[in-house]
Amino acid sequence: MKKFNNILLVYPEVPNNTFWSFKYALKFLKKKSSMPPLGIITVAALFPEEYDLKLVDMNVELLNDKDIIWADAVFISAMIVQKDSMERVIAACNRLETKVVLGGPHPTATYKEIHGVDHFVLGEVEDMFGEFLDDLENGVAKKLYPLPKRPDMFSRAIIPRFDLLNLKAYSSMSVQFCRGCPFKCEFCDIWKVYGNKPRLKNPEYFLYELDSLYDSGWRGPVFIVDDNFIGNKGKIKKWLLPALKKWQENHDFVYRFFTEASINLAEDEELLAGMRDAGFNEVFIGIETPSMKCLKEAGKTQNLKIDMQGAVRKIQQYGLEVMAGFILGFDSDTDDIFERQISFIQETGIPKAMVGLLTALPGTNLYSRLLKEGRIIGKSSGNNTDSISLNFKTIMERMKLIKGYKNVLSNIYDSNLKNYFIRCNKLIDNLGDTVYFKRKFRIHDLMILFRSIFYQPFTPYGYQYIKFVIRNLIRHRKIFSETIRFSIIGHHFHTITQERRKIEKIISYMDEKNRYLSEQISRYSEMVINGSRDLPCNIADLWNQKKEILDKTRNKINKIHVDFRDETIAQYHDAATRMQAMFCSFEKDLIKYGITV
Repeated sequence: MKKFNNILLVYPEVPNNTFWSFKYALKFLKKKSSMPPLGIITVAALFPEEYDLKLVDMNVELLNDKDIIWADAVFISAMIVQKDSMERVIAACNRLETKVVLGGPHPTATYKEIHGVDHFVLGEVEDMFGEFLDDLENGVAKKLYPLPKRPDMFSRAIIPRFDLLNLKAYSSMSVQFCRGCPFKCEFCDIWKVYGNKPRLKNPEYFLYELDSLYDSGWRGPVFIVDDNFIGNKGKIKKWLLPALKKWQENHDFVYRFFTEASINLAEDEELLAGMRDAGFNEVFIGIETPSMKCLKEAGKTQNLKIDMQGAVRKIQQYGLEVMAGFILGFDSDTDDIFERQISFIQETGIPKAMVGLLTALPGTNLYSRLLKEGRIIGKSSGNNTDSISLNFKTIMERMKLIKGYKNVLSNIYDSNLKNYFIRCNKLIDNLGDTVYFKRKFRIHDLMILFRSIFYQPFTPYGYQYIKFVIRNLIRHRKIFSETIRFSIIGHHFHTITQERRKIEKIISYMDEKNRYLSEQISRYSEMVINGSRDLPCNIADLWNQKKEILDKTRNKINKIHVDFRDETIAQYHDAATRMQAMFCSFEKDLIKYGITV
């Protein structure tokens, strides 16, 4: 009998309070997570049949001690944004004395900083996973299995274990066709980890994956998670898209696909038409910045060679919504960059604009450069839409950058979502009533519509929502389901930005009150040291004021959505500690100079 028969696969929690989680849109869909852990269910497919596998995706269900106790070994895969949750899982396994095997993007980059792990299995594991399992069973498994040679993806068919998932918990499914990217952006680690030469699957094998997904009963959107879907344009056009179109025709266009690509997609109308005809409705593009100087700094050469605004419009006109990433904090950013970002986003009609502060990820050329320059000051959280995290010394004054960033977010996702719905209207007009948004209308869609119209009109953005819905019901009835989709996604962005504004107000309030108390205590301490006997009789009132400030702050924190409280509570405890230290120091002065109050 095998020593490691029961294998628990764990995917740690992704924070809810990020743009990428789409958590607050999911409630309209009655789903728990936007997409499944494709990496770990692909690894699951590498286990021989005799292993008993169980998956716990912590984004859709709780991890219990009994799950860990059941397991002979716990396999964990994590991205950097999941590191806090990952560390809690490792601690639980250590407490229950269950062996831990760790892999995935975050451990691959930073395994030396992670403790409590029995075995690190790094990188793309297809070619060496069998060897590791043999070593594990024979009791000779090494602590570290370093990055292996990048595997050939074309000659093998590995069907992810979709059967391990609770499909009803997800709003979309994921598959992968290729790995790697032909570009060398300074801030990106994809091309460093997966290579500059995209490695493609055999289209026939890729269709096997779709067959498996279809047979599992999935009938929703499908995310093709490639780092750059068009990294090899020629083979995508020749190999994949014709086969994918035929598969869709045979299955009544059951799936709407979305993926990631570079902006040079707009240069190839044959490619655009092929994606449209195969059922692609959305593409994420890293636009980053309208500043040519910043793009050159970042090595974003593909964006320098094209009119980016014209490119976005062209892609939209082929029935593809453009979701885009934008970055602030480049060395070359000037004071006008914030308004330029806002203008670009509004003028191009990009509803889902993911704007983040530049972060230096370990393993990137950016990190190496900043490390040499002595500018790295901390670790990245992996959440590039966190408005207060900077892990390096910026050229622009830090507070100016953060203030400008907050202004961009509060503008594009304003309190009544007016600017957001303006962008949605522009996009829908550019799309036109294209037949390539064709999907069968189901009861599930009707329920989403009801949840939306019974909730969203009564929100702070309700008036703009009603205008948006009525306008597009009249003008674009054929794709009205897209109107509702944009509405509920807007609710997610609104929740994120408004909760963060509450946090910022609380932090500002605490800072202001801390300064006030510090000034008062400093004044009183100086009077004591100078031997003044004219101390105000209400010094004790300062203590009461401190208590009132902390009580008021706690009440404000309790009004924040629970998903956003942790960082604010940490700030609260820091402020309370500093206040206590000030009073202790003042008390010592009083005792030293023999003054009783």
